[in-house]
Amino acid sequence: MLVSFKTVLDMAEKGNFAIPAFNVYNMETVMGVIRAAERQNAPVILQNYSRLVTNEEGYFLAPIIIAAAEKASVPVCYHLDHGASEVEVMRTLRYGATGIMIDKSALPMEENIAGTKNVVELCKAVGVEVEGEIGHVGSAANGDEQTTEYTTVEEAKAFVEGTGVTALAIAVGTAHGRYKKAPKLAIERIAEIHKNVDVALVLHGGSGVPDEEIKASINAGIRKINFGTDLCYAFLDQVFATGRDKVGIDLFMKDAVEAVASFAEEKIKLLGADNKA
Repeated sequence: MLVSFKTVLDMAEKGNFAIPAFNVYNMETVMGVIRAAERQNAPVILQNYSRLVTNEEGYFLAPIIIAAAEKASVPVCYHLDHGASEVEVMRTLRYGATGIMIDKSALPMEENIAGTKNVVELCKAVGVEVEGEIGHVGSAANGDEQTTEYTTVEEAKAFVEGTGVTALAIAVGTAHGRYKKAPKLAIERIAEIHKNVDVALVLHGGSGVPDEEIKASINAGIRKINFGTDLCYAFLDQVFATGRDKVGIDLFMKDAVEAVASFAEEKIKLLGADNKA
């Protein structure tokens, strides 16, 4: 069933687990995640990167996500990930998204707050909740996983009060992409922010983070964790391994769908979302 962003976040807070948010790119990745969610009786978030909305892919992908969510026997939120501007936000809302992320974290704090607040007001008019970000989460490929510039409690409080967001992505030691060295998360900082800020905390760059760090972050208060890179590898590794004797694309893709499902099931269980639907 297609549900709101707040619905799944409230489930996570009440149950002390994290909602797995999977970036999807085509029908097969959508099918794999939904298959995993139903097998594990878990609420999930299907999200697409902003660039898919900037380009034409999002136009075709959104109806697939909506159809899959409405057919699913578990709660599914359709979310925009790292919305680049109000243009991508408005397009994704028209596509039927039930959650929005606007990412203005590269801007000075005052500009980030002002821009995010504007999007919160836009989305409020159609009943959609918003995720914002402070403490820019960089790229692992660029070595950004070495950063120790963590989000502070004071920054988090000021941002939430100034914007009205429902969820907040914080910088606590992760980066996007595959890590050259496994990250060590600032668990105590997560706990401090969770104690002082009354919104759902989000961990970006979940791919490649050691399981024990993931579990510790959830115990400290993380309620949504994003997985993109490792889902891509799960899909592509199987595509490359599938024999060329399968010419029918629907047949060729069956193993890839199952590879995504297996990956998603692992993360669902790791985050404690299994049997929480």
